Amino acid sequence: MATIVFGTAVTGGNIVVTWSGLATGDTGAAFVNLAFFRIVTVSYVATAWGTSTLTFEGSNDNTTFYTLSDPQGTAISKVANGLEAVQESTIYYRPNFSGGAGGSGLTVTAVFTAKQPG
Repeated sequence: MATIVFGTAVTGGNIVVTWSGLATGDTGAAFVNLAFFRIVTVSYVATAWGTSTLTFEGSNDNTTFYTLSDPQGTAISKVANGLEAVQESTIYYRPNFSGGAGGSGLTVTAVFTAKQPG
């Protein structure tokens, strides 16, 4: 069980945050979002999922984290590769790869896009 550090890049005006190499029991270090980046999408790809589950979480105090949801209100709690939009705007974001066993090689990429005024 480890806390996985993220890498960042700026691409096309977006902030791209990547947590790589998560295994079952690992949590990503929390990324602090900037106020004007409010549109978030997250992708997740694992070498092996096993019986593990990825949740994408948010917090406003960096202590208590909650599972975030997509625009349809469905929790971002996944057991297979995919891509989701994130409904909530929080200050901190992180992935949590937990439960079960055998999950490895998970890469989670969150793209933060500035919300246009108007």
